[in-house]
Formats: sequence, structure tokens, C-alpha cells
Amino acid sequence: MATEDPIYSHRDDDPHLTGDALAEKVTRFLHYATLIDTSDISVIAAGNMVILFGSVPREADIACAGEAAASVIGVGKVENRLIARGQAGEI
Repeated sequence: MATEDPIYSHRDDDPHLTGDALAEKVTRFLHYATLIDTSDISVIAAGNMVILFGSVPREADIACAGEAAASVIGVGKVENRLIARGQAGEI
């Protein structure tokens, strides 16, 4: 059954995507390929550099999201500005 917003398309293999197209590709990848809550993650791309900002549930999710974004075809650099929410008071 076809969906309107496919998880993968041949366009995703294009290493020359930049700007909004690359940001959209990274956002889709983070949503479908990681096991973290991505509802508060935003992605901006300038050229082949990607900036992640927003919040994730746990400190470990920050690195997970950064590594996943860096693995996307066409991403040259990731600036990870994510923060962990709800960590105050935990040991």
C-alpha cells in the first residue's frame, strides 16, 4: 500500500541535496531510524551543514541523533545544539 510521505525514496540517495531538501531528509531519517522521541527536534541545513536544535528525553539521545544525522548521505557537518530535558535531579 502506497503512502503519501514515503520513508525512503530514490531522491534520498542524492548526495547533492542542500538547504531545505537536506533538512527534510535528515528529519525523516531521524524520525524513522532512531528510537528516540524526535517531536522536539528541528533541523536546519545550510549547504551540506546541518544544525540540530531542540530537546530530547535523555542525554544519550543527543549523541544518537547527532550520529544519525551525520550518517545521512550528503551531510558534511553536524552542529548538535540539542539539550536533554527532564534531567535535573537525576543521578
